[in-house]
Amino acid sequence: MKTTRTLATSALALTLAAGSALAEVSRAEVLENYADIAEAIYGDSLIAAQRLQMAVDALIADPSAETLQAAKSAWLAARVPYQQSEVYRFGNAIVDDWEGKVNAWPLDEGLIDYVDVTYGGPTDETALNVVASPSLTISGETVDAAEITPALLSDTLHEADGVEANVATGYHAIEFLLWGQDLNGHAHGAGNRPWTDYARGEACTNDNCDRRGDYLKAATDLLVSDLEWITAQWAEGGEARSTLMADEAAGITAMLTGMGSLSYGEQAGERMRLGLMLNDPEEEHDCFSDNTHNSHYYDGLGIQNVYLGEYVRIDGTLISGPSLADLVAETDAALDAEMQGKLAHTMMALGRIKSAAEAGFSYDMMLERGSEAGEALVMGGVNGLIDQTRSIERIVALLGAEGTAIEGSDSLDDPDAVFQ
Repeated sequence: MKTTRTLATSALALTLAAGSALAEVSRAEVLENYADIAEAIYGDSLIAAQRLQMAVDALIADPSAETLQAAKSAWLAARVPYQQSEVYRFGNAIVDDWEGKVNAWPLDEGLIDYVDVTYGGPTDETALNVVASPSLTISGETVDAAEITPALLSDTLHEADGVEANVATGYHAIEFLLWGQDLNGHAHGAGNRPWTDYARGEACTNDNCDRRGDYLKAATDLLVSDLEWITAQWAEGGEARSTLMADEAAGITAMLTGMGSLSYGEQAGERMRLGLMLNDPEEEHDCFSDNTHNSHYYDGLGIQNVYLGEYVRIDGTLISGPSLADLVAETDAALDAEMQGKLAHTMMALGRIKSAAEAGFSYDMMLERGSEAGEALVMGGVNGLIDQTRSIERIVALLGAEGTAIEGSDSLDDPDAVFQ
């Protein structure tokens, strides 16, 4: 009996000590770690983009099947850290104002380069083909495009006429220039642009190989400079970090808004459920490279990273610190366990999509009408994301994060509207 009382007293003491330790985690510390992770993620995205830049330079200097493949591999590697940054959207205005420059999607590829004769884009600019056109007419005005520069892409061509599909910059413009159109429909296979699209002289295919190289270099150089800018915003003294730290309540709201909106409206809805409803491989996020399974997976991982307050850098370094999980567990340990369990469940579902795609059952095959296996895989991810959003909403209430606005999607909230 005495021993039992001692154990009980010790257990109580340990519980109180643990509670005290949890209480020491402040919202300011959680926000500081969130900002540190942002700086690390964008810094890694910059490093990976610089490696892509070197690979693109090598491709242009010495076009071959090998240098084209090296550039493609560098692009795929660059997506891993960047996709984990998307959870910083929706709640941080500075990120939302900037993000369209680097990850706008879907794009009208006919704006950039040659397309298959069966292609019909969404805008009047579809036939512009900047690569083939040293002089362009946009909104009735003549544009000198003799020299393809980062400034031409960002200041004149990107979202020309205010049309979002006129994407001239960022990861997906580069992706199209490396892979070309994916003309496989629901069949397995990515775009198959030949390396000779960058060859010199008589070896050049599809004309304008020099201008195509100029466009690819301009887009890649612009991506690097855009990532340099956003990385600086999250460094000590940067605008994004300073804005976040200036108002703790608004900062916590920004974290939860990003988690909820990416989970629900953006990923579960616009990027996954919508494509399945339309059975449209053009709704793939990384449609030219058939890399959508990885984009979905690393988006999901980014959400989990923010909640747990950790991120593994591309050199293997772990960034970890005070987290939303700590704040929640301090008040409601059961809700924290629920949230962590749901995040793990979603990552398992997204992991199934990833492993199936890597084994040959690619994401566009999953979207084909009548594919029961594909629908089950995609909806496993969708349902996991929706379910974790319900727990995020409970955390919003627990932490009093007023002003949290989670974005929706017609594909989830009003499915009939999708077909109107």
